[in-house]
Amino acid sequence: MSLCHLPALLSCAFAQLASCLDPRSAVRLPLLLLGILLAKGRRTVTSWFRACGITDEYRRGYATVAAVGRRTDWLATRVLHATEPLLPHGRLLAGIDDTPTPRYGPCVEGAGVHHNPSQGPAGERFVYGHVWVTLAALARHPQRGATALPLQAQLYVRRADLPKLPPDRRRPFATKLELAAGQLHWLRVWAGHRFRERWVAADGGYAKRPFLRAARREGFVVASRLRKDAALWSVPEPPPRPCAGWQEVECALYGERVTKRVKSFVATWRPAGGAVRVVLVREEGQPGGWVPFFCTDPEATAAEVLEAVADRTALEQTFKDAKEVWGAGQQQVRNVHSSVGCFNLCLWLYSLAEAWAWGRPEQDLVDRSASPWDNKPRRPSHADKRKALQREVLRGEIREALCGRPTKRKIRALGRLLLELAG
Repeated sequence: MSLCHLPALLSCAFAQLASCLDPRSAVRLPLLLLGILLAKGRRTVTSWFRACGITDEYRRGYATVAAVGRRTDWLATRVLHATEPLLPHGRLLAGIDDTPTPRYGPCVEGAGVHHNPSQGPAGERFVYGHVWVTLAALARHPQRGATALPLQAQLYVRRADLPKLPPDRRRPFATKLELAAGQLHWLRVWAGHRFRERWVAADGGYAKRPFLRAARREGFVVASRLRKDAALWSVPEPPPRPCAGWQEVECALYGERVTKRVKSFVATWRPAGGAVRVVLVREEGQPGGWVPFFCTDPEATAAEVLEAVADRTALEQTFKDAKEVWGAGQQQVRNVHSSVGCFNLCLWLYSLAEAWAWGRPEQDLVDRSASPWDNKPRRPSHADKRKALQREVLRGEIREALCGRPTKRKIRALGRLLLELAG
């Protein structure tokens, strides 16, 4: 399939991603990205090859995937540049969380037994597979709320599983907190000078000394959930408190303007290395009737802290969409570099699809003509955006085949392509 009729954002991003690889792999990366976009069914690597028409060069296709896994830092910078127009220039808000992808088989490199954060009906406490520490930029759409745009994912390998890796692919052990700290360093180097402030909203599991101290060194303000048994200390010189007790603040949470009852104060917390802003939120149904949050910027307001923590939950929806819509974790590769490359490629296509659909009206993204009973207004899902992008790509291919005086060869090639995609 031709690449010259892709939307401008995709063609530019594909070319920039390919420029980070060796020329022998760069020539196949745009085709591979197009195959990820058009693949259907179970999204294995071979389904990518079939969708982009490189089945005769499948061995080189596998080599390209592994090359991506070895250069994720460089390729992630191109994704950051493609999504930068969606981010506010005053404050960069990033999100960090980890997610597992189940795998099967003893020969999958880097796989191990991990705690299962989303237990199914059988209550599985553990899952065998990979765990990905993921960094995303958090953007807020005027109508659709917060959206997480994944930038890069690092594979967490347990210390006990490292000796199982081949000697040429062995790596030093790093905890999830250390991987997340390395991602903040990368983000500060590549995007720090473009923003006046840098915030990161992390899951409560990352609110620990190694990550908090690293974030402070890199100049990031951390907003996260606080343990209820955290040992807080008073500040040396307590700041003046104009009012005490519970207050009502208005903030934008999950796409809506709501009013929350909060109690906010400044305290010293040893893991954070200094003073923090603590925000207690009154929540019925929670043990004790309240939930604690904190921010390493004592000057932050309660509304800013709550909005940052709420926006981070968009990353959890991104994980769900990346696995269901793009098939992240289904690629059936064993090489550790190939696993890293496949997972990051799925995340990057997610970010590019969101960037392409950002300024488009909802009627251009949702096609429910075949379901007249489905007339309830709601914001487009990520699956709607991916399908709209597929239609745009195929529309450009059809226009190219029918322009001028179409030949039988072009008509046959177009018909074969459409039948393969519909099959």
